[in-house]
Amino acid sequence: MNLFKIEAGTAQHIGNRPRQNDRVAILTGARAPGHVLAVLSDGINGAAAAEQVLHTAKQVFDSFKPGDGPHPERLAQLLREIVRETHLVIQMNSVTTGEEAQASFVGLLLSPHGEAVWAHVGDSRLYRFENGQCSHRTGDAAYIEHLVGDRLPLDAARNHRRSKLLLNVLGNSRKEPFVTVGMHTGAAAGDHFLLCSDGMWHFFTDAELGAALSRSTPRQASEMLIEKATERSQGKGGNCSMAIVKLVKPA
Repeated sequence: MNLFKIEAGTAQHIGNRPRQNDRVAILTGARAPGHVLAVLSDGINGAAAAEQVLHTAKQVFDSFKPGDGPHPERLAQLLREIVRETHLVIQMNSVTTGEEAQASFVGLLLSPHGEAVWAHVGDSRLYRFENGQCSHRTGDAAYIEHLVGDRLPLDAARNHRRSKLLLNVLGNSRKEPFVTVGMHTGAAAGDHFLLCSDGMWHFFTDAELGAALSRSTPRQASEMLIEKATERSQGKGGNCSMAIVKLVKPA
């Protein structure tokens, strides 16, 4: 076991939107002692799909039995299962309601063995910092490679958000979600993670985010980042949501 404890928190701001479509939560598993799951989703056409992301994540995580040793691939499979099941439920709900709801997904799963596994679909992001320095940031690179591999021209792949057919989200009736998975098996005190929607990351550099997390508690950092994002958006910012997870030395 690694010697660290977890400090975590979530925060949201509605921005200049009429409603909050983002959803974010930090969960513990009913059958997975010492494991923590952080989930963030940005709903499109309302909050229904993002609500479903959190509901399905809790159901899947509560049924998860991790075993006695480190198994990063099993953790990755759990995140993929959340995406797959949520996507199916959103699609079924859309048939019932006649309205197509969609959502992004980013999830982080931490184990007491020092495993950190994450997955994302869409434009919500995860950052990993080591002592304030950004060591990883999710993005669209893997999805663009996937589209090019399907013989889509590179320029079209880079501009995929302009096409409903290529939009990478949960609930897209035209295309299955493409899940990008990453992992770090040596998580320790000094590692910090940030999950956030595009209403947050759009206004900051990696260095600014790393400095905010390293110098403050999750609550202090989230308050500062929301205040600064509101200021920089000049009243035009969207929904702003985040989950901060810091690994620190035990007292």
